[in-house]
Amino acid sequence: MAHTYEQLSKMTVTQLREIAQGIEHEAVKGFSTMHKEKLLPALCTALGVEAHVHHEVKGINKVAVKAEIKMMKAKRDAALKEKNYAEHKQALRRIHDLKRALRKAIV
Repeated sequence: MAHTYEQLSKMTVTQLREIAQGIEHEAVKGFSTMHKEKLLPALCTALGVEAHVHHEVKGINKVAVKAEIKMMKAKRDAALKEKNYAEHKQALRRIHDLKRALRKAIV
């Protein structure tokens, strides 16, 4: 049975040990004495599951926002090279706002 990191992290130590009991892998050797903090990453390694939670972005187009950030960074660099500090500041503010919008949209 395939497990996700989120499912594994919500399980108790006893449940994790039951899963580890059926696995023959170097990472889960000594599973009966492991605490959850050590057992969870070991199980993830043995099962081939990524040991972190992936965040989803909802409500905005992440690709478009990242493309605009990249464009604004180029504009920022050009403005700094031309010593146009007003335009430089506007570009910095827009980059800040876009990054903030991305972070807010993470669920």
